[in-house]
Amino acid sequence: MDVVALAGGVGAGKFLRGLVRAVGARHVTAVVNTADDVEMHGLHVSPDLDSVTYWLAGVADRERGWGRRGETFRATGELRAFDPDAAWFNLGDLDLGTHLFRTRLLRAGLPLSAATERIAARFGLGSRILPMTDDPVTTRVAVEGGEELHFQEYWVRRGARDPVAGIRYDGAEDARPGPGVLEAIGAAEAVVVCPSNPVASIGPILAVPGVRDAVAARRDRAVGISPIVGGAPLAGMADRLMPAVGLEVSAVGAARAYDGLLAAWVLDAVDRDLAPKVGELFGLRVAAVDTIMTDDARAEAVARAALDLLG
Repeated sequence: MDVVALAGGVGAGKFLRGLVRAVGARHVTAVVNTADDVEMHGLHVSPDLDSVTYWLAGVADRERGWGRRGETFRATGELRAFDPDAAWFNLGDLDLGTHLFRTRLLRAGLPLSAATERIAARFGLGSRILPMTDDPVTTRVAVEGGEELHFQEYWVRRGARDPVAGIRYDGAEDARPGPGVLEAIGAAEAVVVCPSNPVASIGPILAVPGVRDAVAARRDRAVGISPIVGGAPLAGMADRLMPAVGLEVSAVGAARAYDGLLAAWVLDAVDRDLAPKVGELFGLRVAAVDTIMTDDARAEAVARAALDLLG
């Protein structure tokens, strides 16, 4: 079964580890959010692309959730000694190698998709990783008081402390889907929305013209997994962003983010009582299972539960 997964962040990385166990690495294509990409110290940093790559390669730091296992932060620590304000984005030493390589390729004229393919090859991945677009798109967070922040400034530099007034995906309206994205969705036997932040991770992917329509056209073969368990995100700041776009912080609110795009929805067993409401509101087939992916075996069970809903 060929599966396309819309992905971003730690939840996607954990889930994809299980998905490749369920269907085989060569049958998985991850379409990954790039709207939280940021330039740091002159380097092009792609947090979600790197997170997905590291998780699929088996080199991610499971305890921290992001970055490389066995990472050190000597360069960032030295920069912090010079100028603490310049070191707010914590880049690991191994991670710097990825950013240096990517930036060199981009400056040589290669698109982000080609650079991503080369990075995936360096890690020996059997799955495809496709950036949602090669064009610049940035998630910007409007906070109370009128200031608008780059997503990384809101989340990392200011610790998501600011009350959120609105979200926009700057540049999305002019972006084109990355090479192979629409074709992969159209040919997939299953489209899976990973348990990622529906606003910061999946929202930007769907905002690229053509992508939402492509997923909607495959609605009968599309399933999503709730990133909200017991009324709270397992990680990240979805609870800060979802209300800003009119979504309740619940498995129901997360499903509402994809209304008209899915045939099925997986929520956690603790939210079992919400299953009838999700089914009634959105016309979805629903499964309630343990979605806490503590290891690859649990992630595989979640992936199989999602695919089983599609028949």
